[in-house]
Amino acid sequence: MVNEPLIQSDLAQKINLLKKEMNAVILAHYYQDGEIQDIADFVGDSLQLAQAAVKTQADVIVFAGVHFMAETAKILNPDKLVLLPDLNAGCSLADDCPYDDFKAFRGKYPDHKVLSYINCSAAIKTLSDVIVTSSNAEKIVRSFPENQPLIFAPDKNLGAYLNKKLGKNMILWDGSCQVHEVFSERKMIDLKLRHPEALILAHPECTESILNHADYIGSTTGILNYAVSSPAKEFIVVTEPGIIHQMGKACPDKVFIPAPPEANCACNECPHMKLNTMEKIYLAMKNKFPEIILDAETLRLARLPIDKMLALS
Repeated sequence: MVNEPLIQSDLAQKINLLKKEMNAVILAHYYQDGEIQDIADFVGDSLQLAQAAVKTQADVIVFAGVHFMAETAKILNPDKLVLLPDLNAGCSLADDCPYDDFKAFRGKYPDHKVLSYINCSAAIKTLSDVIVTSSNAEKIVRSFPENQPLIFAPDKNLGAYLNKKLGKNMILWDGSCQVHEVFSERKMIDLKLRHPEALILAHPECTESILNHADYIGSTTGILNYAVSSPAKEFIVVTEPGIIHQMGKACPDKVFIPAPPEANCACNECPHMKLNTMEKIYLAMKNKFPEIILDAETLRLARLPIDKMLALS
């Protein structure tokens, strides 16, 4: 398959023309590069993107995110063409939870209900009773009877945060996000000393040592909304720095400082999210490939816990 050379300045125009021709919608996560967020029809966190996928009237969904997000869109739209610009855009959390291993783990606790973070594969969703996101996890955990034993997978940090906050004893799968695990407590404290008026906003996928310093803990949307409504003028943002693009657009008079990782690298950026580019979005739409394909049984079984999540949200 031969593709013509692309000029960066032409890509937005080419993508917009294809959107009209294909009746396509572009859904983008907050962790995408700013230029991708700006070309998207909808930008949001995992819950908002799932809700947008349910509502869309488009024939084609182009997902500027990672694999599990595009799978979720396909589960909710089995008859639509769902494109992921780079099939290698995976997720360390999803990779940390293989199907066979988790099925065996679940089998040890037959009386437990399974709450799976949306950052998991479609296969893991088929083993789950309900899906949660960082936006709705607390509400959904509370929806179960107090005496109902629970498994929470695959994020041990989010699970531990919920256990501590809600006084629960959920069994946790040992998985974590490679981005939220690398933030440096030492460097964050140093930032706070240099910016004493700055509030620390952290995602619950972070480790407990980081969360202990946070002025606010919440999803990417929660972090954005908190920054908008807060009278504070400076914020240390402890999540993937892609969200700062929207924070800056919403609050151009405020200062947002990305929390650094322990190493001297860009490890606080999700390497999977950053695999998507404007050129790859254009080529995916032009070639109608790569496409997300799931078998009928996976589509059926994985939809049940997602529908339950959407109903509870």
